[in-house]
Amino acid sequence: MHRLTTVLLASCLPFAAVAQDAASEATRIAQAEIAGRLPLDDPRDEANVLRGKLAEIPGGVILAKDGKTVWDRRPYAFLDARAAPDTVNPSLWRQARLNAVHGLFEVVPGKIWQLRGYDISVMTIIRGKSGWIVVDPLLSEEAAAASWKLFADTVEAKSGKLPIKAVIFSHSHSDHFGGVGGIVTPEQVKAQKIRIIAPHGFSEEATSENVLAGTAMGRRALYMFGSILAPGPAGQVDTGLGPKLSSGTIGYMEPTETVAATGGTLTIDGLAFEFLDAGGTEAPSEFVFYIPAYNALHTTEVVTHTLHNVLTLRGAQVRDALHWSKVIDAALVRWGGKAEVALASHHWPTWGAGEVSALLTSQRDIYRYVHDRTLFLANRGATLHELADVTPEAPGQATDFGARGYYGTVNHDMKATYQRYFGWWDGNPANFNPLPPEQSAPKYVALAGGAGKLLAAGKAAIAAGDYRWAAELLNKLVFAQPDNKEARAALASAYDQMGYQAESGAWRNYYLAAAASLRGTAVESLSGNGQSRSFVSAIPTAVFFDALATRFDAAKGSALKGTFQFLLPDSKEAVAIVVGGGVEVPRYGLTDPAPTATITIDRKTLDDVMLGQAQFPALLQSGAIKIGGDRAAFLSWFALHPPAEPRFNVVVP
Repeated sequence: MHRLTTVLLASCLPFAAVAQDAASEATRIAQAEIAGRLPLDDPRDEANVLRGKLAEIPGGVILAKDGKTVWDRRPYAFLDARAAPDTVNPSLWRQARLNAVHGLFEVVPGKIWQLRGYDISVMTIIRGKSGWIVVDPLLSEEAAAASWKLFADTVEAKSGKLPIKAVIFSHSHSDHFGGVGGIVTPEQVKAQKIRIIAPHGFSEEATSENVLAGTAMGRRALYMFGSILAPGPAGQVDTGLGPKLSSGTIGYMEPTETVAATGGTLTIDGLAFEFLDAGGTEAPSEFVFYIPAYNALHTTEVVTHTLHNVLTLRGAQVRDALHWSKVIDAALVRWGGKAEVALASHHWPTWGAGEVSALLTSQRDIYRYVHDRTLFLANRGATLHELADVTPEAPGQATDFGARGYYGTVNHDMKATYQRYFGWWDGNPANFNPLPPEQSAPKYVALAGGAGKLLAAGKAAIAAGDYRWAAELLNKLVFAQPDNKEARAALASAYDQMGYQAESGAWRNYYLAAAASLRGTAVESLSGNGQSRSFVSAIPTAVFFDALATRFDAAKGSALKGTFQFLLPDSKEAVAIVVGGGVEVPRYGLTDPAPTATITIDRKTLDDVMLGQAQFPALLQSGAIKIGGDRAAFLSWFALHPPAEPRFNVVVP
């Protein structure tokens, strides 16, 4: 999962709030259909979710030191109802209720525990020979600290206090390492020689994934995670992968060691851990591991109780469904029949050697199905949208809830796989260079005979329960006439019904957040996170300057030429930025012999800027930034880097 590290606010649109729609008759029929064909009363998952529960944080409330609410499950009390309301897909309702169970759970008696329900992710604690091994300390420091306190108050209070001997980061997404500062400090890591173990490539991937495209990813993530929706039966209920994102401080600590691509065995506090590399599946840097002494397999985010994203709705690089399937099969071959419990970085464990093997088999097959069906159809001429629309759910999804599309879906995962092999274009030249929506929309309105006729057609489609067609029609009208209140309200109504029907938490959130944006009812982001200095300081300097280059205004700076030499005395780094032809090219580690200007600034001061704790004009005045050479040229160049717009429109022009 990606990963939200933003404090963006939702756009406040200048339209009077319009009431959200109730579930339509077509939606109620759709909900009844899926409820009728799925074994929603199967008790096995609920038994596993509740198994081994020892304690919980009262009310599921976690506060920061300043009193800010980091986590609060009280608004989700509506999930106590077993029967799904008409406004929630009954299969997603089941998943949301399972994810809503929070507390400390004993997985292997006296050996392994999990803290679940206090973030989108799960923290695991393993008993070593002389202390604790912590796996994936959540997204935020506050959530991790509160979870650790629950563990200490419950387990250590009986067994005795022990030191943390190691922390394992299973992969490079921040919801699995960002809370590390809540359980150990850098000083403790150094003084107590605490091992921090991660997969190879972790440092680069963990700190750079969202830097270059972070603004756009963050904006879309608000929709995907439902962060601009209030919780409720007609609002945010779950993400499918977990309840939601915690709203705390994201930190970082550099691993003391990494596991190579070849995997291998490490002895950690007296326990043997067998590692299998999984990089390039759910994350670029990832592994799974097995503990023979406990017959326990940790499947990280490669195997959870949902079909995952091959391409997340917030945006990311497309993942490899074929490799994903092969990694799961390798785990099945290696540990199937041996592992008596499988636990992951999300959701709840699976117990029993046969059940674990069945879980791995089902998960392997769903990713293989996505991959192979995509190419089967593409090699017979099906295009990106056609192949997904004609593909039924995989055979195993009818009986295995863990393979259903609560987060990823067969539909958009197949489209992502098509994109991986063939790109964004479907091969039809009419779609190679189409008009942008803002240019084509007025032409569609004119072709329809005017706004009134297009609006009427959209409303007729809604009345017929044809919500996808209604959205396509009404989206044209909204892009042609963004101030058309009736068009916005009608489009929002279509999005409501598609959101209510969605089995994927991500799809539901995106549809309903879009409807809220159209109505002007989107709320302030309820899950914004702040990056800590430790996280920002870990961003490679080369990545920082590559990100700066993406902000260069080529239209205004096309004639500008020069070389701007940056010297960072405290980190002993140098970056020469060559500007010309409408681009700037950072040359990390190089010193230009005759730069246009030389800028001396500590890396620590750059961190202050990234954290919003300092501004360039004040730094120039104070002398924290020193400029040699052509000062005016530098200032002219620097002025050509306007900030990104974090609240850009998504569902309107």
